[in-house]
Amino acid sequence: MITKNATGPALAHLTAVWFVGCALTSIGFEAVLLALFSGGVPAALVVAVCWAPLAVALLAALGNAARRLIPMTGRRGGVWRWAAGVFGAGTAGVLIAVAVRLHVDGLRNGFVLCVSGGVCYTLAAALFLPGARTRIAAVAAAAVFATAGAYTARDAGRLPTLDAWIDANGVDRALLLVGDPPPGYTLRVLGAGEDGFGADYEHPGTTAMHLGVERAGHDTRRVDARGCLVPFGETIRCTDDGGGRRLITYEGAYERRELRLSHGGLVCTVTLYDHGPGPGSGLPAARRVLSTLRPATDAELAPLVRLPMRD
Repeated sequence: MITKNATGPALAHLTAVWFVGCALTSIGFEAVLLALFSGGVPAALVVAVCWAPLAVALLAALGNAARRLIPMTGRRGGVWRWAAGVFGAGTAGVLIAVAVRLHVDGLRNGFVLCVSGGVCYTLAAALFLPGARTRIAAVAAAAVFATAGAYTARDAGRLPTLDAWIDANGVDRALLLVGDPPPGYTLRVLGAGEDGFGADYEHPGTTAMHLGVERAGHDTRRVDARGCLVPFGETIRCTDDGGGRRLITYEGAYERRELRLSHGGLVCTVTLYDHGPGPGSGLPAARRVLSTLRPATDAELAPLVRLPMRD
């Protein structure tokens, strides 16, 4: 077991392992990731295979400095066995940490991954310290760390409530307007943000209509005295469609039609990409959507909670 006189050197040793573990995690992860994106899986495997002996050699230097503390390092080849054991156990923990962080935040927070990697290597090194109590404590600490990771992953897998998602993303509920789907159409909410809301109306065999809701003035394109867009690089025809609606036809390389309606300080636009067969499609369907605008129900907005949410 570790005596009182050895407690200080043991803590210094584990601290050194933690710093080295953080460096190994950061450099190794970045190197493998860069190889993966530049050369694919084969390149990543080559980098990982080449990185392992370098990492073991770096850990061996720590083991050599702790010969008086760790009994196995005093035997022939013991330093290298210790370094390989710490690297193997620590790397296994890092791989689990990568899987957890990938599930939690898509590996956006590299600092947390780096610190977690250092902890994994530190716990692995603690298992090689002398004394049954020390090893039991190391196993218990590893169990607590693993439980915390499992809880974090489980908590991240829970979908937020709709109100929590809307508040976190700064969405104004006034923007969340939809119209009743025309016969044969299905409403599919696409997303919402601070400046707008979007949804598609899908019909088998035809291109979906898109409903966009934004605040008046958010579209910075120039308009004339009638409120029609000024053409710039493409032919635009603007006509009055009645009922406060304005029909805008784009005749350039990207042909489409938009039916716009100003509604309580908002501009609601239904974009049509084809005419579609039948009386329930095309302009009649778009007019129906704009004439039945109403606040979207929680059931209709339910798909939003599966989209990314701000921290």
